[in-house]
Amino acid sequence: MKRFVFSLAWVFALVLASSLAHAAVVEHTFNVEDITVQRLCRQQLITAVNGTLPGPTINAREGDTIVVHVFNKSPYNLTLHWHGIIQFLTPWSDGPEFVTQCPIPSGSRYTYKFNLTGQEGTLWWHAHSSFLRATVYGALLIRPRIGHSYPFPKVYQEVPILLGEWWNANVVEVEHNATESQTAPIPSAAYTINGLPGDSYNCSENQMYQLKVKQGKTYLLRIINAALNEQHFFKIANHTFTVVAIDALYTQHYKTDVVVLAPGQTVDVLFSTNQHVDSYYMAFTPYHSAPQIPINNSTTRGLVIYEGATSVEKPILPNLPAQTDTPTAHKFYTNITGLAGGPHWVPVPRQVDEHMFITFGLNFDLCKNVSTPNGCSARQPPLSASMNNESFVLPRGKGLSMLEAFYNNDVNGVYTRDFPNQPPIVFDYTDPNITSTTELAFKIAPKSTKVKTLKFNSTVQIVLQNTAIVSAENHPIHIHGFNFHVLAQGFGNYNATRDEPKFNLVNPQIRNTISVPVGGWSVVRFQANNPGVWLVHCHLETHLPWGLAMAFEVENGPTPSLSVPPPPADLPRC
Repeated sequence: MKRFVFSLAWVFALVLASSLAHAAVVEHTFNVEDITVQRLCRQQLITAVNGTLPGPTINAREGDTIVVHVFNKSPYNLTLHWHGIIQFLTPWSDGPEFVTQCPIPSGSRYTYKFNLTGQEGTLWWHAHSSFLRATVYGALLIRPRIGHSYPFPKVYQEVPILLGEWWNANVVEVEHNATESQTAPIPSAAYTINGLPGDSYNCSENQMYQLKVKQGKTYLLRIINAALNEQHFFKIANHTFTVVAIDALYTQHYKTDVVVLAPGQTVDVLFSTNQHVDSYYMAFTPYHSAPQIPINNSTTRGLVIYEGATSVEKPILPNLPAQTDTPTAHKFYTNITGLAGGPHWVPVPRQVDEHMFITFGLNFDLCKNVSTPNGCSARQPPLSASMNNESFVLPRGKGLSMLEAFYNNDVNGVYTRDFPNQPPIVFDYTDPNITSTTELAFKIAPKSTKVKTLKFNSTVQIVLQNTAIVSAENHPIHIHGFNFHVLAQGFGNYNATRDEPKFNLVNPQIRNTISVPVGGWSVVRFQANNPGVWLVHCHLETHLPWGLAMAFEVENGPTPSLSVPPPPADLPRC
């Protein structure tokens, strides 16, 4: 079969050229600074953007150019990431610290500039430095260009719904204490809806998100999981949804009474107010795929209040799934299909140039501090994480980011180009008997900064295989710089003979963050048409510092117009 007739890179270039004449420049100023807010019976100092939690919503249209001037007035060095934006030929604006840029120093500034070419839907932005994304985040909403419409009926109103996570503590110190003690960080104290915890928490009856609606209307809910560490079920009592997009990619309409989304993922649903005039709870409750791991297992609630409702004292509660309900989560994650032929649809590339099999999960590490409160020892070593038995380390203290090293064609001392295509050991990856007493669990994954080099425009297929070492859990894996087709997902160990015939090559869902099933696998495919260095990592915030990451180095294209451009003049220095 012939290779994909037209390189997606050239498609991007042509669309970009044709769209600039009809596009707007959407410009924002983000002041990042510490503010004091009242939550859960106490005042807490947090880092936020423009004094709000969540931060400002960016509203734009497909084809627009986004310009965000960031003034870092906080005491922390940080970066911002525009989650799900492809950043085609704008890799300097992707944001993950020490990968595509050095952090913006406290007291300094940096301007992010990128195009929204060929993308529309619900995305978001967040800090990509330590736990700061707990409070530094906001929605990025991309509507169709003027004269174009959504591939679904007109709605009465669009409503962003952002799930957040709240600590009664300085979140930077939470991560620092976990790093020093070499253990998991303390769980959060609450979850929030649009920054508010809701009446299931102390002192929060008057801090609950309320959505006021008219009966007989259809609303577009743009749901974003901005939590750091937990996947969630979302329901509204007595109502159902129609899923129309995920991760800013349109889908076949899928009817459901529950939405499931992992940290980093977005889901757009049509929500019809077709019930009696009354008040109804909306609720997020965690999907806890690994019950043996302690989490914040609380539920946050908001209110849907119909116009004309006489009382909101006894709202109707939704019937939520059990927090360990993997069948419900898996059904939602796997039943959605892409809107083939719809706006911005990209067919599945059929010829595969690079096959990768990546195992990932938790590991143990060597003790660095034997006097930790938890008694770090050979019998109770600290947690680590890895991909193909390589535990990723950000290149701090190297003087430049990975992308700068790539651009300068001098990566020595910053990273190496030997990330393995396969795991070093073949074993029963999902055997539930692989516990902390086995030799595999105590196998130390070496710390490294390794990338996999991809030829420009090559097609890559990856089997993402969960492992049960230490603990089997559902992991959300985010690939920067690309959307990818999800060809298949399942439980147990991937078997090509059995599972490849199940591939959906016609209308698979397209995502930027895939929730790999607990004790299972997912197969994704994408075309490496975006030159630069792109991070791949678990979007559970605890897992990136532990090393559950790697990176792709995509070579430059055949012409200067398809190569990484020079860095901006105000690019922060390490």
